[in-house]
Amino acid sequence: MFGSAAEALGDLLADGMIVAVGGFGLSGNPSDLIEAVRDSGVRDLTIVSNNMGVDSKGLGLLLGNGQVRRVVASYVGENKLFAQQYLDGVLEVEFVPQGTLAERMRAGGAGIPAFYTRTGVGTPVAVGKPHAEFDGTTYVQERGIVADLALVHAHTADQAGNLTYRYAARNFNPLVATCGRISVVEAEIVVDGYLPPDHVATPGVYVDRVVAARPRVKEIEQRTVRPKLEV
Repeated sequence: MFGSAAEALGDLLADGMIVAVGGFGLSGNPSDLIEAVRDSGVRDLTIVSNNMGVDSKGLGLLLGNGQVRRVVASYVGENKLFAQQYLDGVLEVEFVPQGTLAERMRAGGAGIPAFYTRTGVGTPVAVGKPHAEFDGTTYVQERGIVADLALVHAHTADQAGNLTYRYAARNFNPLVATCGRISVVEAEIVVDGYLPPDHVATPGVYVDRVVAARPRVKEIEQRTVRPKLEV
């Protein structure tokens, strides 16, 4: 158990690392850990995540600070700086279909070096990758992802590093937790003792370090409301 995100990451960060990060939009972002990476000043990072947050929030903080060289992601959408850096040639981007990205992380965590999928066959996603035919259908080979470091946001952690997640934050976080050579978790609640086995979503065997997350208002990319109906 570490006293802060900076302490948890202090001796782990290095220029040029591959860092897998949980979250979907801003939901389930390991915000404390992302801020600690920003404050460390490491450069030339490869970030593997579903997306890069939004401008100046989530992983957008690392983009704005010029710390990211390459991104492996499914979605640009909400981040104008991400799109601009890509179009300007500042940022190298590998686009991966969302389900394929999830499976690549799962495969990396399970020790599976590669797998075949139909998704992306015949599109730019499959260019330069090995293909094979199974039962008359063409598939493309995708490599499992193993990151140097995984950053995870959980709702609850216990003393052994067992984790549970809450609602939409159980998105890419469980997959990210498994695919890092070292996995660091920020948890909203850290309990004494151990979680009931039936409640564990990520076993502690995948988790190397845990830090209590600081209380904060959870961000929303786009808040949409409707006028109050008169009764």
